[in-house]
Amino acid sequence: RIKNFSGTTAETVKSAMMELKEKGASKWVLDLRGNPGGLLPGGVDTASLFLEEDKPVVFVVNKNGVVDAQKTLTKGIDLDAPLVVLVDGNTASAAEVMTAALQENQRAVVAGEQTFGKGIVQTIRQLENGNGGVAVTIARYETPEHHDINKQGIAVDVKTRTDCEKVDALACLSPEVFKN
Repeated sequence: RIKNFSGTTAETVKSAMMELKEKGASKWVLDLRGNPGGLLPGGVDTASLFLEEDKPVVFVVNKNGVVDAQKTLTKGIDLDAPLVVLVDGNTASAAEVMTAALQENQRAVVAGEQTFGKGIVQTIRQLENGNGGVAVTIARYETPEHHDINKQGIAVDVKTRTDCEKVDALACLSPEVFKN
């Protein structure tokens, strides 16, 4: 289960995967239910663990066009094991970026329910009097296939329950999700 993305998420996931592989794990479920996002690089780096080198992950687009195209820099650590990403209506932002990257690069089956749809980059502009600020949208996220995430979310491949215990994501999934 990934609760949010930080600068250390990919390394934490990588360590957990190595430990679980030693214990015989051969399939992966990334539980992103309720994940509000966090730091974009954390989502990009975590997606990279499962993708070939030089695969598109996200495009950051402003009113003038693409300003940043992020792709995988190295070959991931697991490119073949069955992979399911479990999402819900509270999966947002960097978590949606990672979900779309794995889905659109044909690496994972996305299960659960449609994600939230927060695909914008905002900055806070301070008011002159110092009493607060205004959030200004400066860019948006697009998936590897150039779909706008904002207000759309990521559609799932397999609709499943998402109300199972947070500690037991497998309870939400039928065995068929690993066969897609």
